[in-house]
Amino acid sequence: MPGGGEQDAQAPSGGADGAKKPSRAGRDLRSAIAVGVGLGVVVLVSLFTVRQVFIAVVAAAVAVSIFELARALRTSAGIQVALVPVLVGGQAVLWLAWPYERAGVLSAFVLTMLACMVWRLKDGAEGYLRDVTASIFTVAYVAVFASFAVMLVVPEDGAYRVIAFILGVVLSDTGGYIAGVLFGKHPMAPTISPKKSWEGFAGSVLAGMVGGALTVSLLLDGQWWQGVLFGAALVVSSTVGDLMESLIKRDLGIKDMGTLLPGHGGLMDRMDSLLPSAVVAWLLLHLFVP
Repeated sequence: MPGGGEQDAQAPSGGADGAKKPSRAGRDLRSAIAVGVGLGVVVLVSLFTVRQVFIAVVAAAVAVSIFELARALRTSAGIQVALVPVLVGGQAVLWLAWPYERAGVLSAFVLTMLACMVWRLKDGAEGYLRDVTASIFTVAYVAVFASFAVMLVVPEDGAYRVIAFILGVVLSDTGGYIAGVLFGKHPMAPTISPKKSWEGFAGSVLAGMVGGALTVSLLLDGQWWQGVLFGAALVVSSTVGDLMESLIKRDLGIKDMGTLLPGHGGLMDRMDSLLPSAVVAWLLLHLFVP
């Protein structure tokens, strides 16, 4: 799933002559664009062939993201996520979201919580609460949030709902990146993500609201003002999601969750804006376009 990132940096580019230079936002921009386009193509093909294929795409992304997060917690903080029940339970959360929606998600999540608590018993009391808490957090943060993307695709117009959701996040990222590079001067959260600026956030809001108005009115037969609210809400959720993962990485003392995607870091680094935004998108579209 294509997603967000720290889009509005204004650090100058650098690097040795002849080497790939990062953009002013600190990215290998060519690689980042190529990966983003590739992920977008995968999502579109899944949506407009058999919609259940989209669940498989989300499920694969969730499995990789869980593995990356669990590895980061283990190597950086010595926290042992109950990887087997978390991976299995995360898949159950996603695949039960299609036929049973919220009831399926809740049931799978509760059973996974129980499985994590039992799985960790074999390693004794030391660190038990820490490890179980991290395991449950991983399932909730990655799999349960992602299940709302699955629930978006369930209705007949589900493909367009997913497009509206993903496009909103992408426009927030792109608008913030452009505005941040061109105009960014005032740091938004310097102790969390120094590259973010209020000017970049304003660019995100503008791009998100315009994109939301167009997608909700043209693709989903909603009202333009609903689209404006939808786009603005996705900008907020995308930005907050990005900042939350930045805090997690700062707490762990790492730059990226992984190295799977050139120009992006790990897959979890692309999911940070998408995960909370999937929840917001489902809630608002469920309200605006029932």
